[in-house]
Amino acid sequence: MPKIEFLGNSIGPAKVVDVESGGELVDICDHYLVPIPFSCRSASCGTCHIEVVEGAGLLAPPEEAEEELLDILGGDSTTRLACQARVKAGPGLLRIRAKLG
Repeated sequence: MPKIEFLGNSIGPAKVVDVESGGELVDICDHYLVPIPFSCRSASCGTCHIEVVEGAGLLAPPEEAEEELLDILGGDSTTRLACQARVKAGPGLLRIRAKLG
């Protein structure tokens, strides 16, 4: 069971959740009311740009639409879009924070 730690920022305090079997990060964020902002939810605005502090291997690789927007946003191997990221099932710790500004 993956554990996700959403690090605090100006949007809200840190929150740690255990996710039974992985899944879409956007759905996990909605379910647990975590401090990650969303707008379009379709890899076109970049509002949900996140920094992966630890545990990037718990995320499925990005698909083409996400990679294209990350290139525009100046993302690197430590950033993802929360609306597109999928958490893999299995044990481990994923630590992320909203990439503001």
